Amino acid sequence: MRPQVLICSYLQEELVGRLIDATPEVEVIYRPELLPVPQFEADHWGKPRELTEGQLAEWQRHLANATIMFDFDWWQPRDWQEHSPRLEWIQASQAGVGARAAAMGHTDDKVRITTAAGVHAKPLAEFALAGLLYFIRELPRLESQRKAHRWTNGASKTLHGLRALIIGAGSIGSEVAKTLSFMGVSCDGTTRAGRLLDKPFERSVGLQECQLGEYDIVVLACPLTEETAGLMDKRRLSDMKQGAFLVNLARGPVIDQEALLDVLATGHLGGAVLDVANPEPLPAGHPLWDAPNLILSPHTAANVDAENSRLVELFTKNLRRYLDGEALFNTYDPLQGY
Repeated sequence: MRPQVLICSYLQEELVGRLIDATPEVEVIYRPELLPVPQFEADHWGKPRELTEGQLAEWQRHLANATIMFDFDWWQPRDWQEHSPRLEWIQASQAGVGARAAAMGHTDDKVRITTAAGVHAKPLAEFALAGLLYFIRELPRLESQRKAHRWTNGASKTLHGLRALIIGAGSIGSEVAKTLSFMGVSCDGTTRAGRLLDKPFERSVGLQECQLGEYDIVVLACPLTEETAGLMDKRRLSDMKQGAFLVNLARGPVIDQEALLDVLATGHLGGAVLDVANPEPLPAGHPLWDAPNLILSPHTAANVDAENSRLVELFTKNLRRYLDGEALFNTYDPLQGY
């Protein structure tokens, strides 16, 4: 019996066809009528469906036969051990899967999980650059002057010559460093294991030893673990240079949000660019909505029209390696949480 690959979140039919053509050794099961309804092109959560009794029985049958899943089961993901006894591997559609995997009981290597690390790196680097340019080139001031019909002289800052610290020099952090380096920003990076970093990084530094006050920009691109939860607390935010900029591409709990609100309100930071918050979705009335000098994305900065194509490209490469008995790309380590 051929390994069965169950697609558990929305993909375009063309991409499913590409996957089938590239790996004829497996049986690909794609039943979009049984999956959550996508709200946009690269939506891997979607609006859950109310399945009929027959549809639910069919989905349970597919779960029972699945050897490999593209994305986690949407129906009853915490019961995967009971519903999917043949399951060997899950290819996630997210880069950071630690909290989700732990909540579903994936605490050992019984089922391999591979992440989408690298797929979202370029869109997130673009978002970081766009947010920084928004503040650095004083776009709010220009818009205000345009609305007031005022033509005035003035000068803004430039990214060129600034220094950035990238906390988490993985695929996303490295792409941010590459993008900022092209703009003339000198980038240092941190890694958990203290490994030496090559270009585009200038230096590899230890987070505990580095002086945050030396940097004009701090970018968070680290996984959420016990070690990084609350990493940017009141002390570290206060240690940042006056007028510096903070970018969070990691997870909301990496920052102490009350402390962030304080340093934004006092003007200690020049601005913050967030793709994430805590909690998500951010409730109405939360003070983060009205914080000054803040760009806030509802965790959508990585959602671009090319995302599914890149995910299928990664999945196809990993499927080939799985069939050939080779090590998979982006293997999740439940002990380290990423």
